[in-house]
Amino acid sequence: MESNARPLTAGVVGGLAGGVAFGILMTAMGMMEMVAGLVDSGSVAVGWVVHMGISAAFGAGFALVGGWQASSAGRAAGIGVIYGVVVWVVGALLAMPLMMGMTPLVIGEPQLMSLMGHVLYGIITGLVYQWLASSRQQVGARG
Repeated sequence: MESNARPLTAGVVGGLAGGVAFGILMTAMGMMEMVAGLVDSGSVAVGWVVHMGISAAFGAGFALVGGWQASSAGRAAGIGVIYGVVVWVVGALLAMPLMMGMTPLVIGEPQLMSLMGHVLYGIITGLVYQWLASSRQQVGARG
């Protein structure tokens, strides 16, 4: 029964860690208000809440889709890069523009900056996931 709970928890925590790093960049670039626009707000604070919720959900997705392959830090970071690019395409290039009445699949300087943030998110998510998952396996092996 706990076989899915621990990886999902590691994924959510990894996603939150990646979300904080990416959120700091987004705030510095003045993009958090756009995230808040997903829920008809312009507040940076609301943008952070929305962003962190999305980050946690995508972190759980990492655990389900790629976590089982994150057997080392290098593999976790590599899977994180791929996952970050996929999340960028699905979220930033498709879902967000469609939800906000904008044209999807437009790639310019803001989208490329977003790609870098999503890759950073993926790497941190993968590394934190792998660290938590391996720590729990070691504790389980000793206990």
